[in-house]
Amino acid sequence: MKIWIKYIIGILLGFFASWIIPFETRTSSETLAFLTELATRFGRYTILPVLFFGVSTAVFKLRNSKNLLRPTFHIVSITVVSAVILVAVGLISILFVKLPHIPISAGKMVVTEPIDIKQLILSLFPYSGFEALLDGMFLLPLFLLAGLAGAGCAVDPIASKPTINLFDSLARISYNIMAFFVDMLAIGMIAISCTWFLDAQSIFKSGIYTSLIIMLSIDLIIITCIIYPLITFFYCKGSHPFKVLYASICPILVAFFSGDTNLTLPIALRHGHESLGIKRRINAVTYPIFSIFARGGTALVTSICFVLILTSYSKLSVSVSDIFWIAGTSFGLSFILGELPIGGTFTALITMCAMYGRGFETGYLLLKPATFIIGSFAAAIDCATAMFGSYITAYKMKMVENTDLHHFI
Repeated sequence: MKIWIKYIIGILLGFFASWIIPFETRTSSETLAFLTELATRFGRYTILPVLFFGVSTAVFKLRNSKNLLRPTFHIVSITVVSAVILVAVGLISILFVKLPHIPISAGKMVVTEPIDIKQLILSLFPYSGFEALLDGMFLLPLFLLAGLAGAGCAVDPIASKPTINLFDSLARISYNIMAFFVDMLAIGMIAISCTWFLDAQSIFKSGIYTSLIIMLSIDLIIITCIIYPLITFFYCKGSHPFKVLYASICPILVAFFSGDTNLTLPIALRHGHESLGIKRRINAVTYPIFSIFARGGTALVTSICFVLILTSYSKLSVSVSDIFWIAGTSFGLSFILGELPIGGTFTALITMCAMYGRGFETGYLLLKPATFIIGSFAAAIDCATAMFGSYITAYKMKMVENTDLHHFI
């Protein structure tokens, strides 16, 4: 059975469970919370060894073949261009389609800290490099350590041959273990999706955020089914962009219902290599980098939400200077959210409100009840960016082996 079918079955079971099983009691709600947390940890369990050994081996092979700059250029270009496109799509959506104002409630003010950029930079270099092997949230320090290890081995390939052989073997073993965890996570999706549907019921019943959800849904469909396939078709002559979309079904579903980029990464790695035929040496590098930096979907959702906050507080139209400020700020913040694989969208919104000031410092409270939903759309779009971006990079590097649809996992 295809993996995406298993995951859809798990999601449907979670949907029915959210309606059939009574979760009003404390015991049942705590049990569901425990199972959801267990499933999330289970899905993330193998990502650190897969990332460390896979990236080390991939960087060694790319540098040893003097082919490291080309994928770097493509990755940086795709990350920046995708963020620009997605911010533009978000602003066009919210400026041309006027959403109803969100009622301003007099709820209790909750103090939430914006992004601490200084601490973010310091976390890249912990006191010991081995600490990077222990942090399952912020993957960039581990990626940096693995990249340096691979580059260091490439300095003297003969002396480092035993190390690279060991790393390559461990990378394959880690990948095989990860494949098992990816298969089993389909069961965990029952709890994850059940939690999502339970939280969504009150949001849908209130009707306050219905228009916002419809707009984000349309943007998600346009981006994943039209914009990205068209870009792939014209940029990669002879490619089949809807194959990429088909391979992206499972990762996008996981990203949407979990809102977690780290949880989505193992599923994306498997589909990239086994479905799309992307070679390991590039597959191991592109997906982690895109999951850390290519957060244009977060920028899109953040820009839409911030404009909605401004128009809800004021009847005046958004000025041109504000539009450019929103575009630039959401664009910039999207690159520093790697430390937040989950909840990054709302944190970026908090930061924008704090930076904008003028009495809007707590404007994010209007959207706090819908935090998980806006995070779901952001994660889904970010996942699509990673899937299409990785395929484009591999295609331009001539590191894609054509795979028939019936061989897709």
